[in-house]
Amino acid sequence: MHIDYLIRMANDIGTFFASDPDPSAAAASIHNHIKRFWDPRMRAQIVAHYQQTSGTGLEGATLTAIELLAAEPVKS
Repeated sequence: MHIDYLIRMANDIGTFFASDPDPSAAAASIHNHIKRFWDPRMRAQIVAHYQQTSGTGLEGATLTAIELLAAEPVKS
């Protein structure tokens, strides 16, 4: 999947959870949503983008959520 599409999808999820007044809670909700509903290949691609570009294009709590995702151990 093209990375621009994944970035847009992730930011759209972030927009949905932006109503949470606690940015860390919003990031946790975004993180949980992506872990639960995204295909592992999509998650791997967005994490690789974060690691290669420091998350260019990811906004606010969405960037924090991807940082959390990137910090998790890789499952084989």
